[in-house]
Amino acid sequence: MDFNDILGHEDVIRNLKRAMKKGNVSHSYLFVGPEAVGKKRVAMAFSKALLCENGGLEPCNKCTSCRKFDSSNHPDFYYVEPIKDSIKKEQIEEIIKTMLTRPLEGKRKVYFIDDSYTMNRHSQNAFLKTLEEPPSYVNIILISTSSKNLLPTIISRCEVIKFSPLENHEIINFAIERYKKTREEAEFLSSYSKGSIGRTIELLENDQFLKIREDTINIIDGVLKGDELKVLNSLVFFDENEENCEEILDMVLYWFRDLYIYNEIGESDLIINRDKMELLSTQTFLSRSKINDIIELVLVTKENIQRKVNYQLSIETMLLRMQEE
Repeated sequence: MDFNDILGHEDVIRNLKRAMKKGNVSHSYLFVGPEAVGKKRVAMAFSKALLCENGGLEPCNKCTSCRKFDSSNHPDFYYVEPIKDSIKKEQIEEIIKTMLTRPLEGKRKVYFIDDSYTMNRHSQNAFLKTLEEPPSYVNIILISTSSKNLLPTIISRCEVIKFSPLENHEIINFAIERYKKTREEAEFLSSYSKGSIGRTIELLENDQFLKIREDTINIIDGVLKGDELKVLNSLVFFDENEENCEEILDMVLYWFRDLYIYNEIGESDLIINRDKMELLSTQTFLSRSKINDIIELVLVTKENIQRKVNYQLSIETMLLRMQEE
């Protein structure tokens, strides 16, 4: 794992390398950006490079430090993550205690604090003094999807590195070249993942995803066109795929979102299911009001399922109400 394994974020990586080259690496960083856009991968590669015995701008992948890092066995790398959805004060106090001793093997200790926004106020207050005056051999990297839950005093003590979703063409090329997807499939995945490379990889490595999507779209089409047999088959499909229900309902939401856009302005780059334009064009008999009602219905169904309301009843009600005039 190194910078060469990372798709996109060239400017961020260039700036981090420049800091290493000039000896201006900050003691504390805040990597902030949407979920699964690649900030953790960049942080890992950066941490590995900082700890590498060769002291270059890239980890050498050969030294003892790099080998230990890859095996998750590096004594000077500390990975902290939430316990039951939050980073506790006790966790922060423990890592502060470890900072008082010098590195065991190299010149640095690197602390990687994942989902740092889950630190409560007590945890953050405990961390403030350390962020203000960390030992000279310590580098801290906070990872967060948002800075909203972090105290301004925490943010002010960090160099903030902002991460943005990848460009569509980067994800499209990645899916085609690395996973041998067709351009149509790659374009859909790029739009569906909203620039998240982590989400894209998750979908690419899920062999069932594209098949489930096809089945879902066929079900929507049959239900909208009054096919009663399709409704019965749909109940079986949802029952067999209960573990994927949230994903399937998201597909349904995206479909009706696209149909609304298509009814409004026709073909558009805003449409996620662009490879299904022909089928979308056959469903324009739905009014904007009906499409909005269906979107609201699906959102309510998602909420009911999350609240553990009867699953089969929730799905059956949704499908039947989709057919109502």
